[in-house]
Amino acid sequence: VATPANRRRDPSHRSTSTCTMYSAAHLPERRRVSTSLVLNVLLGLAIGAMLYRGAAATLASPVRTMSRVATPAMAGAGAMSRFSMAGRRDSARSVSPRVMTQEAAQATSAGAIVDDGTMTLTRFMIEEAMRSRTPGQEDMVRLISTISVACKRIASMVQTAGISGSTGLAEGGGSVNVQGEEQKKLDVISNDVLKASLRSSGKLGVIASEEEDDPVIVDELYSGEYVATFDPLDGSSNIDAAISTGTIFGIFKAPEECIVGDGDKLSIAEQDCLKSTLQPGKNLVASGYCMYSSSTILMITTGNGLNGFTLDPTIGEFILTHPNVQIPKRGKIYSMNEANYFDWDPKLQTYIDNLKKGEGQSGTKYSSRYIGSMVGDVHRTLLYGGIFAYPGDAKNPNGKLRLLYEGAPMSLIFEQAGGKSITGPGQRVLDLEPEKVHQRCPVFIGSPDDVDEVSAALA
Repeated sequence: VATPANRRRDPSHRSTSTCTMYSAAHLPERRRVSTSLVLNVLLGLAIGAMLYRGAAATLASPVRTMSRVATPAMAGAGAMSRFSMAGRRDSARSVSPRVMTQEAAQATSAGAIVDDGTMTLTRFMIEEAMRSRTPGQEDMVRLISTISVACKRIASMVQTAGISGSTGLAEGGGSVNVQGEEQKKLDVISNDVLKASLRSSGKLGVIASEEEDDPVIVDELYSGEYVATFDPLDGSSNIDAAISTGTIFGIFKAPEECIVGDGDKLSIAEQDCLKSTLQPGKNLVASGYCMYSSSTILMITTGNGLNGFTLDPTIGEFILTHPNVQIPKRGKIYSMNEANYFDWDPKLQTYIDNLKKGEGQSGTKYSSRYIGSMVGDVHRTLLYGGIFAYPGDAKNPNGKLRLLYEGAPMSLIFEQAGGKSITGPGQRVLDLEPEKVHQRCPVFIGSPDDVDEVSAALA
């Protein structure tokens, strides 16, 4: 047996021992490593071959069908049903733009266009015009398009008002409109934006605005056969507090195309053209409002139902989110300025007291919600139901809302959504014949059962 001492004394013994130990212990382990390496290489080659065959089979097989994608022929009837009333997707009918049928995939490879189901405002208006085939629908496409552009610009200015210094009174204060209300900076800017956009449509002859003392006649170069009335920025007193504001508009058909000369004096025909703004709301061919809040929402009607569009800031387009809006038959909210309670008609006071106590026709206690911006209050009422009102009182017998560009357009919107709008017992707002551009009228607007109840209470 070799001891440590012997190894030091006998180098030959050390060499012999080392060779013996290597041949006995290390050689089998080396063989095992080589065998394992060969097996791993073979296994890798086999797996690679299997993967290659699978990929080749996948490329050669047809595309699997999982869901259908709307085609242009389906867009007319199907696109409207893909959204719920409040703008949520209907899971049973939703369509994923990432899943295509075999036919759609083949069409795509051939260079055809596949419809992903997105319904923009422009597309909606074009398809409406194609389906209706009635005179004037193509004009509506241009008019609504120019209004939507103006709304986008106003929405941008409202969102950045505090940064750009656009808050506060116009001209540092002292600028007053025809109603005796001090004008905000954005009142004036929004009015100019809307006038410029509507003029560029080439379809308008007269424009009437809350911020203008008299109707504005569009010059002959851009003149058309429609009349537009609007409140460019409703609720502008709330701008400094960043509360909801909005634009309200209505479009009438003029008796004939308005063409105005360059002279200072108006001819009889030109005076008649200006009078075309004084039409009852039932003559409106379109109306709507755009609300500037946590999102920008455009609600429009052309007399064939009410539809709502939400501005997608990532693509700069209004997208259909509220198709065929219908107001609930009755709500649980009333919206009025109760600071005027003691100036109201005693019958109206009793009606409100009954709502608060749950002693109305529904037997339910109502909640009070009032923003002070008509667009914001009306939009909530439209979606949740209930009643919004600005009645006449001891200080303002005719209320404070203007008939032509607030009361009438909103009334058409609500009636198209299944609601009602009255100015008193049995008197529709849309039947009122205006005598002047800035005429005011009381308004009770909302769910049909709620409006019927207040009408009976005031009779």
